[in-house]
Amino acid sequence: MFTGIVECTGVVKRCETVGAAASLVVSSDLFKMDGVAIGDSIAVNGVCLTVVGLSGNSLEFDVSPETLKLVTGFVVGAVVNLERAMTLNSLIGGHLVSGHVDGTGKIEAVDEKDGNWEITVTVPSALNRYLVKKGSITVNGVSLTVNEDKKDKVLINLVPHTINMTNLKLIKPGTYVNLEVDMLARYAEKLLTNSDSI
Repeated sequence: MFTGIVECTGVVKRCETVGAAASLVVSSDLFKMDGVAIGDSIAVNGVCLTVVGLSGNSLEFDVSPETLKLVTGFVVGAVVNLERAMTLNSLIGGHLVSGHVDGTGKIEAVDEKDGNWEITVTVPSALNRYLVKKGSITVNGVSLTVNEDKKDKVLINLVPHTINMTNLKLIKPGTYVNLEVDMLARYAEKLLTNSDSI
């Protein structure tokens, strides 16, 4: 479980396919390796991955076929956001994020407004029903607020701190990003859908 408050960024050093799966190595001079151990969960661009190897400032992960089908950004040289799993005494500055990416979205526009960026993201139709104005969405692992919810797009504001601390500073129209909708919306939908059978 994560909060969507990114600690720093790293760079993909290796992504080798192993059949339908992959082995991923991410390096970061900014990520605090103290206390990180084999088996720990780290969100990499919003994807919950398990550490399977440690070397200097590099982290190694196995990536499942299902994850590879759903996510973007795992290519050599790509800048990725990093966040270690929350603990029971963590401050939840963002929202509850599972690290289970639901799909990808496409950046349609990036407009600067008084130092902030307003971004327009196309959302897969299957995910749009989980998004509401002032609700939460995770973009590349970053906890953000939906400012406006349209039929197949959402408008999101990025404050300067978020821009500076994450790989969202690199987005431009045409960039694809990982999306995770609010898990509470999914649970609510299932409860309401199955309410007659309870």
